Amino acid sequence: MQRIACDGDLDQLDAAVTGLPDVPAVFLLHPAQGRPYLARTTLLRRRLLRLLGERAAPSRLLNLRHAVRTIEYCLTGSSLEAALRLYELARVHFPDDYLETLRLRLPTYLKLTLNNPFPRTMVTTHTTGARSLCLGPFRSRVSAERFEAAFLDLFQVRRCLEDLHPAPDHPGCMYGEMGLCARPCQQAVSADEYAGEVRRAAEFLSTGGRSLLHTIQTARDSSSQQMDFEEAARQHRRLEKVEQVLKLRDELARDIDHLHAITITRSAAAGAVELGFLRAGHWQGFQTLPLEATDGKPVSLDRRLRQHIDAAAARIAPPRERQESLALLSRWVYSSWRDGEMILFDSYEQVPVRRLVHAVHNQSS
Repeated sequence: MQRIACDGDLDQLDAAVTGLPDVPAVFLLHPAQGRPYLARTTLLRRRLLRLLGERAAPSRLLNLRHAVRTIEYCLTGSSLEAALRLYELARVHFPDDYLETLRLRLPTYLKLTLNNPFPRTMVTTHTTGARSLCLGPFRSRVSAERFEAAFLDLFQVRRCLEDLHPAPDHPGCMYGEMGLCARPCQQAVSADEYAGEVRRAAEFLSTGGRSLLHTIQTARDSSSQQMDFEEAARQHRRLEKVEQVLKLRDELARDIDHLHAITITRSAAAGAVELGFLRAGHWQGFQTLPLEATDGKPVSLDRRLRQHIDAAAARIAPPRERQESLALLSRWVYSSWRDGEMILFDSYEQVPVRRLVHAVHNQSS
């Protein structure tokens, strides 16, 4: 953050504001007493002139000219960078109500509760709590519920909400009658058999569906080799059904413990781009990638990217911060004003560097 001290000198204030660049930024206006004014803007000088400039006539518009003692600002190159800088400052200066200040709503996840003797799924905005597997964040609750319904059709995991007390005379439900549930409530399967079905469902979610796709493809190919074309056709229909279910996932909807990504956006610094690192659902921050030669010696972009990836520390954020940073990232990813690129991958040992090079060229042009 760059700092300008005014100390009540209005001439000094006018000169300082007039000399500022008219570019995107996040800024703080500190009064002599009380809470600061925090905001983001696409035109820094113009916005501060409106807030701090001298008015020729009385106006209803907010004017802080006679209250401000210090100005702090940070230039930003993208809306994602601005949102995250704003979030960091809001947490520091408004610890009690920063979520309301930012109007930040937590996104939706599909959670498979694993602490229950008979696990089930739920759509929720919370990733913390008892042991579970969380898939998300989704674009909306409707999107998460649509995927949940289609996903459950692939497995015989219960859909009821009650705490089960299995008994042969349990009334059951319509899903059991339709063959869409293993009916642990009626002791149609043992606890171990139901746990095995849950493990298959959890593996499907954590691998992005690859576990089930591989099983079905193997069965289809085996049937074809044995000339059992009727069974091969049935397995192929199953494969198509699973592929249709996977298409219902939103872009960021992954097991958050395996949610790895790098964002590529424009930088406020000339001749550079910003790389943002997400590791296992934990936001690691930005790194500025200069694109010009260092000390007159050109270095390949591929090599520079690998150096920055290796330098990205694996920080474990507190649970609440993790949820909130994912909320900011998903707001940017699913927005119509997304001004950068994001590349998802399975692990930091398998980063698609060539795709990163292409994205960097797109953002630097």
